[in-house]
Amino acid sequence: MKNSRILFLPIALCSLLLVSCSEYSYVLKSNDYEFRYETAKALYAEGHYRHAAELFSLLLAPLKGTQYGEESLYMLAESNLKAKDYESAAMFFRKYYQAYPKGHYMELARYNTGYALYKQTGDVRLDQTSTMEAITEFQTFLDYCPDTNLKDQAQEIIYALQDKLVQKEYLAAKLYYDLGTYTINSIYGGNNYEACVVTAQNALKDYPYASASLREDLSILVLRAKYLLARHSVEEKRVERFRDTVDEYYAFQNDFPESQYKKDAELIFNYAERVIAKKGALLDDEDEIRFKKMKSERVKN
Repeated sequence: MKNSRILFLPIALCSLLLVSCSEYSYVLKSNDYEFRYETAKALYAEGHYRHAAELFSLLLAPLKGTQYGEESLYMLAESNLKAKDYESAAMFFRKYYQAYPKGHYMELARYNTGYALYKQTGDVRLDQTSTMEAITEFQTFLDYCPDTNLKDQAQEIIYALQDKLVQKEYLAAKLYYDLGTYTINSIYGGNNYEACVVTAQNALKDYPYASASLREDLSILVLRAKYLLARHSVEEKRVERFRDTVDEYYAFQNDFPESQYKKDAELIFNYAERVIAKKGALLDDEDEIRFKKMKSERVKN
């Protein structure tokens, strides 16, 4: 973990290597809590994080209120983090800064709570509750520790977490786009293209700091969906919707003048302009044939 340095008390037993079951069992049965405490730190230093976590957990109650209580709780959280038990790590880091709001490790505990939650986040297609919790935790960390030297790392992770939420919204919008004119279970009056536009535009509005590539993917999806919505509209709505498509093209061109989707955007614009000029009459030319294939084209995920 970057910049996660712990100010240990002197470890009297740092040379002790408890690798056998009998030695470890002896420590577990010992009533000498200082011996257990120093042994737990030695185990942590040697990389035996799960054993260290077990010992620190047994020390919380007897050492509470003593000079070792604060560090024992923090070291319990750190041991779980290093053992990759992120759920337990987040729980004990949070307990630490709640119990010791001005403690020696408060800054690291707040940062590591967010980091442990971040490590629990799953695939973008799954529930993103832990992602939102991690974002909240990091934002709270920055509020409490505005001058921290971990600020850049925290903001970088926040942006990465927000991108996961944006990707989830993109997949939802893309699903509507792929459903197209299929009407069963669709919303917005049975038009999936409208649902695609609303979902993608909300994502762009809600996550203004999403990565440029994600914003580009969402924006071209909006333009394509508006074009296909116009093409499948009844005649009295067609011109209005193609004009909306043209407006969307200008917005896209302004935001992404060198877009990888520039050619498709220009084809959409040219086609929409000609339909408008013909007062809504659809065209039967090479561009029209090209756009018939657009729905099946893969938009970069």
